[in-house]
Amino acid sequence: MRVGLISDIHGNRVALEAVLANMPDVDRLVCAGDVVGYNPWPADCVDAMRERGVPTVVGNHDAAVVSGTAFRFNEMAKAGVEYARRELDDEQLGWLESLPETRLTCDDRVKLVHGHPDDPDRYTYPADFSPRLLDEEDVLVLGHTHVQHAESYGEGIVVNPGSVGQPRDGDPKAAYAVLDLDAMDVDLHRVAYDVEAVQRKIREEGLPERLGTRLARGK
Repeated sequence: MRVGLISDIHGNRVALEAVLANMPDVDRLVCAGDVVGYNPWPADCVDAMRERGVPTVVGNHDAAVVSGTAFRFNEMAKAGVEYARRELDDEQLGWLESLPETRLTCDDRVKLVHGHPDDPDRYTYPADFSPRLLDEEDVLVLGHTHVQHAESYGEGIVVNPGSVGQPRDGDPKAAYAVLDLDAMDVDLHRVAYDVEAVQRKIREEGLPERLGTRLARGK
């Protein structure tokens, strides 16, 4: 079984479309959270996951949009949360609210979390990867840091597919990964997308200018 891994779409429809067009044939697509936030297409990105029936876990931005509690966020993040709350209808908000913090999929061989198996808000950077993160699953998929990385151990694989909509590892190209559960290996992928189109939409919607400028730097 081949599984497409995505995370941290953050309302970036242009990047998501590029990822889905570039992704090789897979048997299933899964998402490690933060479908919304920051960028100006939260409704489109929610619908893309809903309509495809993509197994998804809740990210911190998803949770903030549902609860209306973005007070701990910086001004850029807060603006994205408030924008998404205005843009999403009741069904879309209901879908976000239904997302669990942890999800097993692919015959329980793959576990999805957003930040860390013990805490969805904890950042788990590549230096923190360890076989100790694994439980009974073969593969742990997480997001949150927007930093693409994978490690294989005797016990299984820990992988962050990187951010579709707002990479922060110095590479502005949208990130995703493809997992082969039969071979037990994972390939990391990047694809260019029209960053300028996203920047224009950000300006049109009155979102903070820096949300666009950082996309071009992958920071």
